[in-house]
Amino acid sequence: MARHAAPRHAAWLGAAAVITDEVGRVLLVHPTYRQDDSWLLPGGVVESGEHPHVTCQREITEELGLDLPLSAVLVVHSLSPHRPDLQPGTPCPGEVRFVFDGGTLTPDQAKAIRLPREELSEHAFLETRDAVQRLRPVDGQIMLAAYRARLGNTATAHLADGRHILDVPALDRHDVHVRYRPLWDSPLHRGPVPERLPVRQAWAWCFIPDGRVVLVADPGPRGALPMLPGGTVEATDATPEDTLHREAAEEAQLTLADPVRLGWVLDETGDVYGGAGPNARLRLAARVTAIGPAAVDPATGRPFARLLAAPAQAAALLGWGPPGARQARLAAETARGRWGLPTARVAAIEEIPAEGTQLS
Repeated sequence: MARHAAPRHAAWLGAAAVITDEVGRVLLVHPTYRQDDSWLLPGGVVESGEHPHVTCQREITEELGLDLPLSAVLVVHSLSPHRPDLQPGTPCPGEVRFVFDGGTLTPDQAKAIRLPREELSEHAFLETRDAVQRLRPVDGQIMLAAYRARLGNTATAHLADGRHILDVPALDRHDVHVRYRPLWDSPLHRGPVPERLPVRQAWAWCFIPDGRVVLVADPGPRGALPMLPGGTVEATDATPEDTLHREAAEEAQLTLADPVRLGWVLDETGDVYGGAGPNARLRLAARVTAIGPAAVDPATGRPFARLLAAPAQAAALLGWGPPGARQARLAAETARGRWGLPTARVAAIEEIPAEGTQLS
């Protein structure tokens, strides 16, 4: 038996969790023992005879003072013994790390976090673009893969030294991040826009026949940010609906039909429009009748990624928090009642092929 056991691989085991707040910011903790001042996902080292999921739950309790259920394995990641993020002189036989889904904390749960001060000096909920700046590079890659697997409802991601070893999911391929947008925590007003308020923006939940909606993601130096099709109302647009048709065609090559107004959100300052003052941002739902081949957006000079997601997933990607989830439900109810579309269940987020797609 000793002869058969000798060549067996030995490696460290680790377990961590992706935990978010209600607007999708990821929870990181700041350890007191790291010389490079880097942060971590909550978690730790698997002890002898311990299963990784038990480790993760134990560490969450010890580090945060919370008892949280784990709902899925988001990432299994293997790290080589000679990876560059190891501290010089650290003997490491390699590591296998499991990252679990620790769920979403309510505001009361977030306030109840209690850290062991001898081990962790502080914690923070951060947008993913900021979180990766506080993590070691490979830890940032693992966090992003796990976070996107949760948002995209894809299968468990398998990584080696920070890279996917199987097909790269759409959210990873386009480096999609979630940006928290506190302005849009404002309530959605269901009545007509008051005459005194100009409509500066028109965005829409654009539904395809299976009940999913189209998102576009604008690439940038810090990653791509998802948004609903639509944009700024121009002087040449006779109505906000004209704005929607024009922007959806330019950004996502969508042909829309039967747009219906869901309501409007108050922008009290109009800062994004040069301090234009109070204005309304219109929210609509529309039916997609055709999707053309991908093209360059004339406003930016680059093509946008085009994604298909269930309404609830779209709301999470937009970073609108609970108000966004309510708006997504309203949009889905409108699509069912007005066009007889099915309720799209949470499924893997897909990319619309570059050549476009046929709609039945």
